[in-house]
Amino acid sequence: MIAENLAQIRASIPQGVELVAVSKFHPVERLLEAYNAGQRFFAESRPQELAAKVPQLPPDIQWHFIGHLQTNKLKLVLPYVSLVQSVDSRHLLEAINTWGAAHDRVIDVLLELHLGAEETKQGFTEEELLSLLREAAPASWSNVRIRGLMGMATNTDDMTVVERDFTRIEKLFRTLREEHPELSELSIGMSADWPIAVRHGATMVRIGTDIFGPREY
Repeated sequence: MIAENLAQIRASIPQGVELVAVSKFHPVERLLEAYNAGQRFFAESRPQELAAKVPQLPPDIQWHFIGHLQTNKLKLVLPYVSLVQSVDSRHLLEAINTWGAAHDRVIDVLLELHLGAEETKQGFTEEELLSLLREAAPASWSNVRIRGLMGMATNTDDMTVVERDFTRIEKLFRTLREEHPELSELSIGMSADWPIAVRHGATMVRIGTDIFGPREY
């Protein structure tokens, strides 16, 4: 079933959009099914779960981290991931840079945008992102590489609201790219709304349920 799900999704996603399989809360056996069907990009949101899964799976998997990352958990995440999608504060960005300097690594990251629709969500406001990238400080962050933005639409069944949110994210991303053309990645869209995200410039979509089915734990 996982292989069929992946084939169906891949047939629908345009060329140039990366499919990231959200594997959090799913057992290693199901991830291996996806791997054997050709999937190489996986995303986890809990540091301990990521660190436990990595040694049980093939080494050519590209792991992404998509959850809230506390600075005291960096050692459980940064040695394994190719991209931290969920950098949601200046404090975390600086902590990742410090870890990278100590371990002679440059860490690729996305800055997480908070649209404000849900107060519990983490992330930068649009104004904070613009300020962060316009100031001189990023030049001193030699051990992080900001690749782009990550965001999510309001959790609602109203697709007009989702469309509005993705329009707003796309507009901000275009504005940032005018000043920072090195920003190449826009990670938006999940199982319920990824086709809308693709229309609004997503370069990555994060899909879990449509690949693995309901979470098992």
